[in-house]
Amino acid sequence: MERLDLRRRMLFALSMLKNPRQVGAVWPTSRRAVSDLLDMSDLSRARTVLEFGVGTGVYTAGILQRLSQNARLIAFEVDHELADLVFSRTPDPRLRVVKDSAERAGEYLGGGPADAVVSSLPFTTLPPPVGRNILDLVPEILAPDGVFLVLQYSRGIQADLEARFASVERIISPLNVPPAFLYRCMAPLGPEEVDAP
Repeated sequence: MERLDLRRRMLFALSMLKNPRQVGAVWPTSRRAVSDLLDMSDLSRARTVLEFGVGTGVYTAGILQRLSQNARLIAFEVDHELADLVFSRTPDPRLRVVKDSAERAGEYLGGGPADAVVSSLPFTTLPPPVGRNILDLVPEILAPDGVFLVLQYSRGIQADLEARFASVERIISPLNVPPAFLYRCMAPLGPEEVDAP
């Protein structure tokens, strides 16, 4: 287990060095912060969950622990090495790891909505078109009673979330390094209601 954790951290560090704007953190998120984020919703009722930014799989494992046996998790990761690592160490039939941008998440849903989207993508450092495309997509693919859970290291995303959701709640996970801002977004606004900043 120690060797696996070391390998995960090394791959994370390499991914950060190669693509700092896509990774947006210098260290993997703590399990405590992941748990705090996932505690903001009851994922046991979800049928379809999307994960944006698999990273080393800390969120993936936490989500799977909370899902029912007949649910599915579609997890997106653009770094192929990280995606392969998570897929190889998570033999769960509910999990599908997709080596693609979350911008194309709608293409993998099979026509139905997502009940929850969990994101650790660094929206404040992603190239603007990518971040905006993903944020615009989530209200379109989320069920009306669905939830968008977001972990960030900056409050810079809050106005963007409030422009797309009628309900945005923020808490802080202070024990993470650095402290993390956790958001629960509900009641997605329709295209005619969205007033993106």
